[in-house]
Amino acid sequence: MIVYLEIECFIYDTHSLKQKRSVLKRFMHRIRQSFNVSISELDYQDLWQRTLLGIAHVSSDKVHAEKVLQEIVKLTDSFSELEVTNKQIEWL
Repeated sequence: MIVYLEIECFIYDTHSLKQKRSVLKRFMHRIRQSFNVSISELDYQDLWQRTLLGIAHVSSDKVHAEKVLQEIVKLTDSFSELEVTNKQIEWL
């Protein structure tokens, strides 16, 4: 079972691409540390207040994958420097 989560975010208090990269690096490191997932910035690399992240998780158990997904969404919502503007979930 593969679950794919796409999250579009607005990044607060960034005024340059360097600041954006710093915020995203911190966020992505926290996600990777907490969960066994792959995460990458997919779009808006040239915009300093917007990003599109793709997160993928592979599991043999759908219940476990759903739990991991809920925890990722909860962590994303609690990260104060990001505001989720759109999210899509796809099961493969």
